Amino acid sequence: MAKTKPGKKDLDSYTIKGTNKIVKVGDCVLMRPSDSEKLPYVARVEKIEADHRNNVKVRVRWYYRPEESIGGRRQFHGAKELFLSDHYDVQSAHTIEGKCIVHSFKNYTKLDNVGAEDYFCRFEYKAATGGFTPDRVAVYCKCEMPYNPDDLMVQCEGCKDWFHPTCMGMTIDQAKKLDHFLCSDCSSEADAKTSMDEFPVSPITEIKVESKRRKR
Repeated sequence: MAKTKPGKKDLDSYTIKGTNKIVKVGDCVLMRPSDSEKLPYVARVEKIEADHRNNVKVRVRWYYRPEESIGGRRQFHGAKELFLSDHYDVQSAHTIEGKCIVHSFKNYTKLDNVGAEDYFCRFEYKAATGGFTPDRVAVYCKCEMPYNPDDLMVQCEGCKDWFHPTCMGMTIDQAKKLDHFLCSDCSSEADAKTSMDEFPVSPITEIKVESKRRKR
């Protein structure tokens, strides 16, 4: 006859060992890796439970860093970017070493200062296949790359698209000093429009001047 396992109880919170920081379900945490030279793992706490010996375990959903994904890190991935994976696990609560915040992409781009505990996520990731949701995102600039919030971009006042200064033949310092910016396409269109608008002005003015002279 199989023995029944002693009951487990769900906990509302857990206090990180050696700190006064309280972790609750839904919080994002930093978890200690087995290799001390590696960066801490990032996870979202889905459940906290204690067994009859009061050993606390957490069920977590892992975030992956771009370099941990099948495709690896790409040019448009931010330094603090994470992917919310479909990989769940149960870990000892003692491996939690801190809390962090995983912002939405939109909220992250609005931060005045990015702290050590700030990360962002714009993709969900299937660990087995390497697939992403969404599988398409908006692209910008002539290089047609997704937005990397770590890179400075300038907005064209004409088409409203965003551009990397280097793709426009500018340095970062030059871009920071700009009061107005038109991309090469809009600049060409503006020059063409100005030429068309201004071309007939001179002859008409001359005609008006001449007619006034004739009336004298």
